Amino acid sequence: MTTHQADVAHNAPASNDGRMSVPADEIESFGDGHIQARHGRVNRWLVVVYAILFAWSIYYGIVFWGGQGPGLAY
Repeated sequence: MTTHQADVAHNAPASNDGRMSVPADEIESFGDGHIQARHGRVNRWLVVVYAILFAWSIYYGIVFWGGQGPGLAY
């Protein structure tokens, strides 16, 4: 843990479940600074992609579940 990460963890208030909370505009670094993350919202287009993939998975599961497998139904 770097000095900055230790300062953030020490100064961040604890949430109700005991975990340390991080302010929304605080950037967290992982892997010696190679990965950076911040708390924020998920983009609408990504939520739409997730919804479409979920709907497709339900359709695929209902229509193609079971059987002999692809190319084996003679």
